[in-house]
Amino acid sequence: MTEFAVDHSDMVATVTISFPKAKNAIETEGWSTLQAILDDLANDDGVRCVVITGEGEDFCSGAYVGPGRDRGNDSHGLLAMRRVGQCCNTLFNLPKPTIARVNGVAAGAGMNLALACDFVLASDRSRFSEIFARRGLSVDFGGSFILPRIVGMQKAKELVMLPEVIDAAYADELGLVTRVVPEGDLDDLVAEFAGKLAAGPPVALAASKKLLNQSFTSTLDEALEFEGFAQTVQFATDDVQEAGAAFIEKRQPRFNGR
Repeated sequence: MTEFAVDHSDMVATVTISFPKAKNAIETEGWSTLQAILDDLANDDGVRCVVITGEGEDFCSGAYVGPGRDRGNDSHGLLAMRRVGQCCNTLFNLPKPTIARVNGVAAGAGMNLALACDFVLASDRSRFSEIFARRGLSVDFGGSFILPRIVGMQKAKELVMLPEVIDAAYADELGLVTRVVPEGDLDDLVAEFAGKLAAGPPVALAASKKLLNQSFTSTLDEALEFEGFAQTVQFATDDVQEAGAAFIEKRQPRFNGR
């Protein structure tokens, strides 16, 4: 059974997926549970960065397909799949920076779960696969949207339609990951990224994330207008004043998110 643990430390929330005997696969009801966790973190002013990882030696092998698998309480599979989609939408649009800490397997919806995060920090033993076709399925958890935007259409079709397992080095070459480090250095790298993000200006980072996420569906005119609105809001925040004071005083700014 998939379980989730949430740990808080220094404005960073770490969500750990736990079903190690199934490489941290997520059962049908687990997607709604994960979405509820993300909704809570989105509204928690004490959280400025969210890290998602898996227990033990793997990240997430996607949807659970082992013994006892069911579609939850839904009468039709489409309703269950909409829960998967809603979880993806919540994660992708979370108004806080997100980090996927990937060690070991990230496959199927588990791979796309990682790609839906803002940063993918991986160990050198990580392995990735859009494994859906091997199971007779088409891609899900936003892979049809996110993957082509990262690697381009032709490479996305290769990864999805010829679902090989790729190693961390090739994933890095394709731009699927932000950084690859030896397994022993992964936690330090995640802590470094999370610490910097949590110390950043929350209002500005949320706006920048939204602007970048919608860039492929915006015209230049729309993007410029959105940028103008966003900065107008930010100029009224305490954080902009603090940034100016810190620059003059030659110190690091202390952003309060107001």
